[in-house]
Amino acid sequence: MATVTGIGILDPSFSYQWQAPIALTADIMKKILVPIDFSEFSAYALEMAAQLAKQHEAGILILHMIGLSDSVLANSEIAEEQEAKYYLKLAKTKIKEFTEKEYLKDVPVDAIIQNYKDFAEVNEVAKEQNCDLIVMGSHGTSGLSDLFLGSNAEKVIRTAEVPVLVVKQHHKDYQFKKIVFACDLRTENVPAYIKAKAFADMVSAKLEIVYVNTAGANFLGYDDIDQRAAQFSAAVNQKVAVHYYNYITVEKGIFNYCIENKADLLVIPTHGRKGLAHFVVGSLAENVANHAKFPVMTVKI
Repeated sequence: MATVTGIGILDPSFSYQWQAPIALTADIMKKILVPIDFSEFSAYALEMAAQLAKQHEAGILILHMIGLSDSVLANSEIAEEQEAKYYLKLAKTKIKEFTEKEYLKDVPVDAIIQNYKDFAEVNEVAKEQNCDLIVMGSHGTSGLSDLFLGSNAEKVIRTAEVPVLVVKQHHKDYQFKKIVFACDLRTENVPAYIKAKAFADMVSAKLEIVYVNTAGANFLGYDDIDQRAAQFSAAVNQKVAVHYYNYITVEKGIFNYCIENKADLLVIPTHGRKGLAHFVVGSLAENVANHAKFPVMTVKI
């Protein structure tokens, strides 16, 4: 039975022959995955990805999910093939129109069209295509854009094995000068910190760690925090400065710290399928991302 699943062939003039995949290091990023639904918010993500691609001689891989309904797939083979071809042609046309942007000039761009309806599949594309970073658009406080609603973004964040950068508004000529890494200083966060540090070094940004101390059962004395900071420094084989911030809740503490210190990007670690890191339980990371005007990046532990 013919379907559109797996189709990634576009007009040759739109295609780019990828170089051998290279993992993200302090100075190398070669392929950025951008899921698009043709909304203004996915356009924001595409422009951010283009800026990063230009700065680091990387390419962009666009992912569009057609998501044909079960009723279409239940048709006869001939009817399904005709409808699949129609939607594929329509998607190709819309992608070409969507990418006719000045900011994409001189940026290698390719696209893949899938019949996915589950956003957890974005990670599969990222792995298969050896992508170093996923950049997504977001509505901000009103939820995530069209296809990027509620649990869809959560599925991408929880399943992605590469960092996910969420962009909520238009940023022209955006520069990451200060990046904040928020965590509880447990050593399980070290792998995420190392990736955050690599990204900061790559974009020539200052990286600082913040620990939000809350009242109640989770309150830690300064000696205890200093001990955690020392253990964290030992785990990364270098002394790291930790900024302490007292606030009622972790979520608002992170948000306010970033605002007060004029952060350009917030990085939050995640446990992936097991849920968000202990420091950012449940929907806290998503809430911060939805309310923040600045970009937010999640990194799997």
